Amino acid sequence: MTDVSESGFKSVTRVAAARERLLAAATPHDRTDRVPIERATSRALAAPVAAERDVPHYARAAMDGYAVRASDTFGASDRSPAVLREAGDEVGPGEAARVHTGSALPPGADAVVMVEHTERVPGSGTERKDDDIEVDGEVEVFDALAEGENVGPVGEDVASGQRLYEPGHRLRPSDLGLLKSTGVRAVEVYDRPTVGVLPTGEELVQRDPAPGEVVETNGLTVSRYVEAWGGRATYREVVTDDPEALRAAIERDLTKDVIVTTGGSSVGARDHLPEVVDGLGEVLVHGVALKPGHPCALGVVHDTPIVMLPGYPVACIVNAVQFLRPLLKYVGHLPESPLPTREARLTRKIRSEPGVRTFVRVRTEETGDGLEATPTRASGSGVLSSVALADGWVVVPESREGIPEGETVSVEDWEYQP
Repeated sequence: MTDVSESGFKSVTRVAAARERLLAAATPHDRTDRVPIERATSRALAAPVAAERDVPHYARAAMDGYAVRASDTFGASDRSPAVLREAGDEVGPGEAARVHTGSALPPGADAVVMVEHTERVPGSGTERKDDDIEVDGEVEVFDALAEGENVGPVGEDVASGQRLYEPGHRLRPSDLGLLKSTGVRAVEVYDRPTVGVLPTGEELVQRDPAPGEVVETNGLTVSRYVEAWGGRATYREVVTDDPEALRAAIERDLTKDVIVTTGGSSVGARDHLPEVVDGLGEVLVHGVALKPGHPCALGVVHDTPIVMLPGYPVACIVNAVQFLRPLLKYVGHLPESPLPTREARLTRKIRSEPGVRTFVRVRTEETGDGLEATPTRASGSGVLSSVALADGWVVVPESREGIPEGETVSVEDWEYQP
């Protein structure tokens, strides 16, 4: 079943079906750019990346000890050590050179004997120093080595030409460190999807509201979510509740990859947006089986998807996470990443309506019995503080009619940014 009834709407569409319709109407953009790795954090790769050099690019000692020729240690044991002369920068037959973990293996050496398996015998003549190590004695080796033993070979971590990342991978700070170590200086990435953010409502002001006026917050909040989710937002001035003004604002931003509006998406006398979008293109969904925030609409105009979010702040955020976030990832070639969750015991019963996906804000607290989740509100979609001061929300699926006290629930962190 896709559609169910909801107050004020003849029918509303379930969340999964609504998201499916929206993504089916969208097309990933094909714009790319080559950028230095220093500016590539959180960008999605548009081409595969391979290592341009070996890491390490030299054979290195894997232990503190002495670099030797393995053949010179044949038969060495505690009772019959091999006796080698101390060497400096190069190891010849019958010689050993002091090395530290990570240092380059001297020319001529092919193995490293651990310092614990050696004993140095000082020489009788004048000693010279090489890298603060006295070099004029002998080294007794009590362990027979194989060639390559205790040596990190060239390319042990990463081999030159090795494929590191595939297209669509979103680069993390640790990825950039690996790329730099392998000689990669720039990468081909997809451009960030562009988003026009249009707050609507004749009652909205940016500051110092008079009686009957409301400070505009939804557009600011949504534009910052767009940036956090990998897009590039253009936060527009408030558009009044006038069909012609709304039409002009939408047409202006049809060059964007996505348009998102806030307010004016319901079925009231001043809710003109769905009608305006339908006149310019097509409304795919009007009304979603979701609380808080069923007055959400989704549409498309000239191949530009439009997400019409409700005006109540909590409803706006819930719908933005459910529809705008996956849309941006799809259009921008960004990998879909599920929101992280934590398991907690519910301290109070949650009520919900069957057939409707319900998002209940909760506060969490660590106790001696583990993590507990206390509902703050299941309703009140206009109370912004109930979201800002919550630690997450519990999603009650359409198949359930509430959750009893004491049940273990998953608390979803919608503020997670990747």
